[in-house]
Parts: sequence; structure tokens; C-alpha cells
Amino acid sequence: MSLSLRELQAAVAAHLDGQASAVLDELVIGPAARLRVHRHHVRDSLATALAATFPTVQALVGEDFFKGMARAYVGGALPTQPVLAEYGESFADFVGAYEPARRLAYLTDTARLDWALNVAFHAASTPRLSTADLSAVEVEQLPGRGLFMAPGSALIRSAYPIDRIWAAAQPGAAGGTVDLAEGAACLLVLRRPDDAGFIRLSEGEAAFVSALASGAPLEGAAEAAFAVEPGFELSAVFARLLAVGAFAALR
Repeated sequence: MSLSLRELQAAVAAHLDGQASAVLDELVIGPAARLRVHRHHVRDSLATALAATFPTVQALVGEDFFKGMARAYVGGALPTQPVLAEYGESFADFVGAYEPARRLAYLTDTARLDWALNVAFHAASTPRLSTADLSAVEVEQLPGRGLFMAPGSALIRSAYPIDRIWAAAQPGAAGGTVDLAEGAACLLVLRRPDDAGFIRLSEGEAAFVSALASGAPLEGAAEAAFAVEPGFELSAVFARLLAVGAFAALR
């Protein structure tokens, strides 16, 4: 039997996804064992890649539990891109529907945080907006100007204190427990010079950042912040965000 390269690749991909392939049975000597080994190797490799992308999730549930969850995910979501750092975008949603993890209500948001940190880490390290850039703009023009968020930035909202959960799960952490009743957290994930990290935002700060990310000018973003936090201090918040490199440039 003669197959084109595209047809052969499609048959192998289908087999890795768990589908039987009469074509491969004819082409491969000793197909059952050989292809089974290859399929297991691929799935184990992808599960290992997921563990590297979602280290906090693995730390919370343990290596064995994570491996089983990752293999279940891989079984229904093979990569569509050649870069493994881009694999796992839908993993957080999968975690939320994974029955054995259902009692860990905070795990989905923790996975979303891990993914956002991964995206930020691999984002381009571009110049950030500075006070010098702002000084070149007429003061009366600033309220009508918008801001581009830094590449890789993301706003993560959770009903749980996922920043404390994340900190408690890090290697070398002091241990102890996190009280889920501490309530919600809103985090701004950012690319740093050598890694990725996050800062915690108040409701007003989160509304301000969300509005800017949606294209609103500074004036409109400030109004959104004041609507949810009457005591919002625009100048202090803007200076804080500028200091952590939250903005790439003025619109």
C-alpha cells in the first residue's frame, strides 16, 4: 500500500488520538505493540509538558493525581502547534469538568493563573511606557488617550484567594493552610525582565485595568473605577501600574 506523507501523518495522528487504523496495521511490522509504545510515549511526554506549564496545580494535587488528570486531558486534546509552551490553553476548563477534582473548587482558577504566567513568560520583552513618554504629551490631552497593556498581561479574577494558594504551593514555602473564606482575588499577570509574576488589584484597580485593556481612554477607565470604588486614587494607582511595567505605550 502506498500513502502520501500527509496521509501517513494523518493516520499516525489518529492512532495517537486512540483511533484504530487499518492502514497502519498493514504498513507497520508488529503494529499493535510498536504503535502502542509510541502512543504511550507521546502521551507521557505531553503530560510531562503540562506539569511544567501547570506546576502549582501539580503541587496542590500531587504528582500521581496530576499525571492521571493530564493523561485524561491529552487523550482528548492533542497539540495543534509544534511548540509545547503553547499546549494546554484549554486545560483549566478541563480541570473544572474533571470529576475527581470537583471538590477542589479553586483548582480551575489556579490552573488559569498558571497558564497566564506561562503566556506572560513567553511573551515578547518589549519596552514599557515610562514617565518620560508621558512628559511628551500635553497634560490636557492625557484624559482622552488610551493605553496598550504590556504583551502577555492578563487579568485573572477568582472567588478564592488564589494568590495565597499559589504562594503556599511554591517550593520552599513555609507551609500552613489557606482559608478559602478569605474571599475573592483579582490579579494582574505581567511579563518581568527575567520571568513572569503578578500583583493583586483592588476592585477599582481591576475595573480601571479592564477598561483600559478594552480600549477605553484614561478618563473612561477612571470613571469605571470610581463606579465600583468611590475612594479610588487615580494618581497613586496609575503610578503603581507604571512602576511595574503594566503598559506598553499610549494609544
